[in-house]
This record gives sequence, C-alpha cells and structure tokens, in this order.
Amino acid sequence: MNLLTHVLAGVLVQIACYKFFAFPLDIILTVLLTFFTHFLLDGFVNITYHTPDPQKGDKFWLLWQIITYGSGIIAGVIFFSYIIGIIFANLSDIVDWLILRPLHERKEKHEGIDWEKNYFFHNIISKFREKTLFWVPDWRRVKKAVISEIAIIVILFLGIIYLNPKIL
Repeated sequence: MNLLTHVLAGVLVQIACYKFFAFPLDIILTVLLTFFTHFLLDGFVNITYHTPDPQKGDKFWLLWQIITYGSGIIAGVIFFSYIIGIIFANLSDIVDWLILRPLHERKEKHEGIDWEKNYFFHNIISKFREKTLFWVPDWRRVKKAVISEIAIIVILFLGIIYLNPKIL
C-alpha cells in the first residue's frame, strides 16, 4: 500500500481509539493497532498497483507515485493532530526503507549479505501474506488495480468522517 493509505488508516484508528477508550488505553491501543494495520494493509498489497520494482520509465507509475506520496504528505499535514496514529501506521516503512535497508545495502557492498536472511518488517509481512492471504490475486503489475487502492482510500476516509464528522 502507499503512504496515503497508511496515513488514513493511522488517523482512523487513532480517532476510534480516542473515541471509545479512556487514557492511557487510548494511546496504548492507538500505538499497537496502527502498527498492526500496516501488516494488514500490506497483506493485501497484491490487489493494488504496487510493482515490486520501480518502473521509472513508465509515466503511469511515476504519476501514481507522485499522487500517492504527495497526497500522503498533504494528508499527514492536514491530520497532523493524529500524529501518533500516522507515525505508528508508517513505522514499518520508516524503519525498513529509511533506516534498515540503506544500512543493509551499505553492509552488503562490503560483506556480501544474503538478502533472504534479514529481519525487515516487510519480510514478516510477506510471510503473513503467504500464509494467510495466498488466495488474493496478484494484480501488482496491473494498472487498473489502482482502483482497488482508491476504493480502500475512500473507505478509510469515509470511516474518518463517520467517526469524526467535525473533521471536515
């Protein structure tokens, strides 16, 4: 899934936790549930247009990346008051893509590390997907699969509005 999807999931979960639970359980559940929403959403990544490798020569792929990352950043700014949910919903990506993978690539150049024997969150997510969501079709390279992710984004946004109509 993309940044916007994870941001909206984090916002939705934080709104729900703060609405239905008292302090400190609201914060604890926000942290735990938003972290695990990343696993759930990325478990369903196969039904979205999410190529395993960058397609930098493909204008559609580039446009989709600009739209999803740009709108994810904008949503993060708009919903900044839900920063706990936003951060923990994206923590797997922050750790994997911004910290561990650059370190791993650097170490691999010097020591020849086997990529299969690492402990990134996304490897855990892949194992979760393989064991539980093996029945989900693989549309990651199908451009029309953006419709699936747009539908998920709309559902998350409608959930946010439902739980907090004042947000608009």
